[in-house]
Amino acid sequence: MAFNYKKSITFRLVQAAKAQRARSGSHLMRIGLHPGQELVLKVLADSDGRTMSQLALALGVQPPTVTKMVTRLSSQGYVLRKVSDTDGRLARVFLTDEGRELVVFVDKAWKRLEREAMSGLDDKDRKKLRKLLRQVEKNLSLSVDDDPEHESDLEPDNEEPEVAEKKSASGKGKERSAA
Repeated sequence: MAFNYKKSITFRLVQAAKAQRARSGSHLMRIGLHPGQELVLKVLADSDGRTMSQLALALGVQPPTVTKMVTRLSSQGYVLRKVSDTDGRLARVFLTDEGRELVVFVDKAWKRLEREAMSGLDDKDRKKLRKLLRQVEKNLSLSVDDDPEHESDLEPDNEEPEVAEKKSASGKGKERSAA
């Protein structure tokens, strides 16, 4: 029997993530940002003066992605890149005053998004959902190479002809040829 992906939790998770990204994008566009840029501002608001590699690590993205985001934010006047005084190879990224002001609007956009996303869920459900999503994130963060079942999961399900015949005889499955 084919896997019904539309009824899977991972499909629902993907659909929810798409909806979240679209809604987040519309809120961020109102303040002149693209999705992902707000995270750079938030990370710098928490710890200003990070290097590009520190930002990449904090954001969970590749260095070229950070470079592109920082370049755009810099051209908008929200961040400033400064070469390190101690190591000329390192550039540190700082929020400008305009960037700090924008973080306030980012927070408002996130609060609104949170309110919209969690509408209809009580506090108990929200806490449970947060806990469950952390577990899913942890599960998916594990290396595929560490899963001994990984290779067998990727093989097609092939029932023995005997099993298929028994299912067919009991009316529980479709007939299948032994060929």
